[in-house]
Amino acid sequence: MKRALFTALAATMLAPSAFAQQHDAASSAIAAAVADDRRPEGDVARDPLRKPAEIVEFAGVEPGMVIAEIAPGGGYYTRILAESVGPDGKIYALMPGFFATRPGGLDGINALAEEYGNIEVVVVEGYDTLELPELADLVWTTENYHDLANGDIDTVNRGVARVLKPGGLYFVEDHSAPGTGTSATSTIHRIDPMAVIAQVTSAGFVLEATSDVLANPADPKDVSPRDVEPTSEKFALRFRSAQ
Repeated sequence: MKRALFTALAATMLAPSAFAQQHDAASSAIAAAVADDRRPEGDVARDPLRKPAEIVEFAGVEPGMVIAEIAPGGGYYTRILAESVGPDGKIYALMPGFFATRPGGLDGINALAEEYGNIEVVVVEGYDTLELPELADLVWTTENYHDLANGDIDTVNRGVARVLKPGGLYFVEDHSAPGTGTSATSTIHRIDPMAVIAQVTSAGFVLEATSDVLANPADPKDVSPRDVEPTSEKFALRFRSAQ
């Protein structure tokens, strides 16, 4: 009896945990997404500086997730996220309202939605009224939080909280300007990570993890990111909804 119990316990200890299997599946999906040959050459050329596999994994992306991406721009991360979540997942590309009124303003993101099949474009007129067809597992924003902070950032962060599932994730990556608060957001297009943490946690989120994978000690951090070679220092923050 004791021998049988010991054998059973040993087998349990040696077997891969469900968490490890889930993590491995997510890592494999992300690696495949970064290696996807549909990605433009220009995007691939930026990978050594943007480190997308490390960033997407840090953000907590997993197959099957529903992700809302704020202001996806040219779609660098939209493509990777769409492939990472796979056919059972969904990407809601949140486009600022002025793009919809600009001739051809939505052409690029609409083309991505048609190509990938699991991307849906949502035009955002205001975060006070932001709604999605379903609640998201993760809200994602890269290199544009500082622009959002030039407006009513409390409303933005409350809107993010409203469209997340309970315990959902909020990922923020942006150009770093330590010690400046929000004074550099409209001048050199950077923001103090501590200011972001204060703003987001006041909206009901808990800071879960930080990453320095995009740190660059050579960046003086007091000039525009466009004036830094080869790239500016960026911070990455992962928050979880406390609701």
